[in-house]
Amino acid sequence: MQETVFASIYKEIFPFWEAISDADREYICQNSYHIAYPKGKNIHNGSECSGVIFVRSGSLRLYMMSDEGKDITLYRLHKGDLCMLSASCVLETITFEVLVDAELDSQCCVVDGPAFAAVSKRNPDIRIFALETALSRFSDVMWVMQQILFMSMDKRLAIFLSDESARTGSDTISLTHGQIARYIGSAREVVSRMLKYFAGEGIVEVSRGGVTILDKKRLRELAL
Repeated sequence: MQETVFASIYKEIFPFWEAISDADREYICQNSYHIAYPKGKNIHNGSECSGVIFVRSGSLRLYMMSDEGKDITLYRLHKGDLCMLSASCVLETITFEVLVDAELDSQCCVVDGPAFAAVSKRNPDIRIFALETALSRFSDVMWVMQQILFMSMDKRLAIFLSDESARTGSDTISLTHGQIARYIGSAREVVSRMLKYFAGEGIVEVSRGGVTILDKKRLRELAL
């Protein structure tokens, strides 16, 4: 029964599913499991092959950390997203370490890394899918680097607030100043000062519950 559940999920998310053998499909399902990650849980520390993670609910954050303990958010994964960078044994050419935390209580399906790697060695379609999935995320990483290196703080914050509002479908961003700072690669004090400036200009309203966008037009203009 459990294998049937996994098979129905993988049929939807893996384009190679029908192209591989029955034995390989069964092997992947046998080496899969459901797991619940509580908010704040580190689920991949960058040094192991945790596996291929499919987010069924909740949210995960992928980030890199310096030797001094400073981290940069690369991107976030939400319901329906797939994480390949947590399966380093599948993507052997990727040598940098990525950490993954659950930023909300999250329900995930995980395919054991070594098992997925073993099947991928027999199936070029799986290797191609894994590389394409990882490469698609590098555009997100390059966008983060571009913002940090070349964009002013007000523009970075405006882009984040606009994108988060569009993603959630709400004008209220229910995040602390510290969380926003972590997501855009800045310091909490800097974010707080910039939000105070935005509030003074009537663009947002800042409260204990988060940030509410009052003037979307001006926020979009800042993001351009």
